[in-house]
Parts: sequence; C-alpha cells; structure tokens
Amino acid sequence: MKVRIFKPAKTAMQSGVGKTKEWLLESEPAPKFVDPLMGWTGSRDTMQQVQLWFPTLDEAKAHAEKSGWQYTVEMPHSRPVRPKAYADNFAFNRVGRWTH
Repeated sequence: MKVRIFKPAKTAMQSGVGKTKEWLLESEPAPKFVDPLMGWTGSRDTMQQVQLWFPTLDEAKAHAEKSGWQYTVEMPHSRPVRPKAYADNFAFNRVGRWTH
C-alpha cells in the first residue's frame, strides 16, 4: 500500500496553528468505482479513512517501514513570520494611510 507523510497546512478559516506541528500519515487515494444500479461512487479501501499522527518524521517513517508500506514524504513549506504591532496601524509613516 502507498502512503504519504506530510505536515498539514494551517487552515484558512482560523489564524491558529493547531494540528500543524505533527506529521500525518495517510494512504494514497485508491481508484473509485461507480455502482451500476444506483450510480453511487464508492471504494472498497477502508484505509482512506485512517489518519495516523506522529510527533516526528522519523517515527512516521519507522511505522510505514514496519508495516511494509511504500511512502512518500512531502516536506512542509515554511512561511516567514513577520512580527507586527497593533500600534503600527496608526503610525504616521504607514504605507496606505487613511484619507479621512
């Protein structure tokens, strides 16, 4: 079975970084089939519902190797953290000052 190991990205709905510090191991999507009678899309692969969380990349790799799974690692993209202060919104030399 093929699995991928990655760090999930931060959700766009909240500014917090929860669930972005641990590594996630999940299986690659299996091909789906269409039920001929009802037309529903389905899959017989129940491993698509399993998500395994690991504190380190090495632990996730070790688990995949122990289970005999082929894995791919997607390294996380780092984003620059620019420190900001609330007072900067009212600075005199602020770019894009208010016109009123």
